[in-house]
Amino acid sequence: MENAAETIGANPLLARSCAYYHDIGKGRNPLYFGENQKGENRHDGLAPAMSAVIIKRHVTEGLEMARQYRLPKLVADAIPQHHGTRTVGFFFHKALKEQEGKEGAPPIDESIYRYPGPKPQFREAALVMIADAVEASTRSMPDPTSAKLHAQVQKIINIIFSEGQLDECDLTLKDLNLISQSFLHTLEGIYHTRPVYPAGAMGGGKSGSPLMMAPAPVKPEAKDTKVRTAGMS
Repeated sequence: MENAAETIGANPLLARSCAYYHDIGKGRNPLYFGENQKGENRHDGLAPAMSAVIIKRHVTEGLEMARQYRLPKLVADAIPQHHGTRTVGFFFHKALKEQEGKEGAPPIDESIYRYPGPKPQFREAALVMIADAVEASTRSMPDPTSAKLHAQVQKIINIIFSEGQLDECDLTLKDLNLISQSFLHTLEGIYHTRPVYPAGAMGGGKSGSPLMMAPAPVKPEAKDTKVRTAGMS
């Protein structure tokens, strides 16, 4: 996030602060959010519309907490702006799926599933929006190669741009390209992407010999062990 901000001439400290606090409202009902769930999903027994209301509530509750703890205005502004007027996509599409084949059913009220905004008004808030969407979409990606990550980052940026979410901040197309490159570099560091080697390419000069032998483990001296143990207590 900070690297991307520096690349486009935005404020890296502000971007970092917005990233820290953009989802503080989730702390009020943490078990309704996927990153805090282990096994049980409390949304399984809820209608999609109710789930969307609960998810959207973390924005209003985040703003309440920002006022309570007197966060700087721009940091607080990023709480609603990082969602803009996007939809709570998972539950919106779940509602559409459930309605398939039901003749005479009333049309889905899209406003229930759409965040109220505003759209990002400054570049750092837009960075949080893009980073949030990129992180969520790549978290469970199988086999995250460099090519797949690049394609996904570009896809997310294109979707956000085409939705008009960036219309009210001063990001340029050049900025978006630099952001894409910066995020890709960060993701490659997180997922440690490596080129796919052909069969036998990891062999050494002789048939069956490894390219590099692993060194034998070194037994630490007794004095060093005591120091390490004391430091962990």
